[in-house]
Amino acid sequence: MEIATRERIVNAAGKLFYAEGIRAVSMDAVAEKAGVTKRTVYYHFASKDDLVAAYLNGRDQPSLALFQQWFNHGDGGVADKTRAIFTHLAETARHPKWKGCGFLRTTAELANMPGHPAVKTGAAHKKKIEAWLQGVFEAEGADGAKRLARQILLLIDGSFAVTLLHRDPSYMETAGEAAHALVSAALDGAGV
Repeated sequence: MEIATRERIVNAAGKLFYAEGIRAVSMDAVAEKAGVTKRTVYYHFASKDDLVAAYLNGRDQPSLALFQQWFNHGDGGVADKTRAIFTHLAETARHPKWKGCGFLRTTAELANMPGHPAVKTGAAHKKKIEAWLQGVFEAEGADGAKRLARQILLLIDGSFAVTLLHRDPSYMETAGEAAHALVSAALDGAGV
């Protein structure tokens, strides 16, 4: 029962944090959405900071798995599969409730607190995506796999920011075209 209550609190907080931002959401609102008392929330989480970190920790593996799924189910070679990530991101961004990357939005809200547990969680998540991409590119023999993975991560995060700013998912599709070109060039350089 305790695990279910904790999960319910994290799920409720996640919905509220993503929709409204972490600073705008009170612990009272989380308790109400989760159907528990505020005291119960504090029983499971010593502070709002701990709850924010738990929210991002809960998004970590599912987000990485989704990127991997989009890549693995993409048609064609590695460059095409990389572009497929951006195609799916653009489709997701077309949903009326889309608010961007929860990791980036949370970090932006906590920009003056670089040691915050949620900022560390967000940074670790982005490093996992970069490491996964690097492994994919190394397996293909891509020239400069580490640098290429970082470039693709920059395109992903840049497309999140600009798409959120302009509310135009075509920026993600354009970033996908750039990613395709970078990956193709790296594979050509490796003689693949």
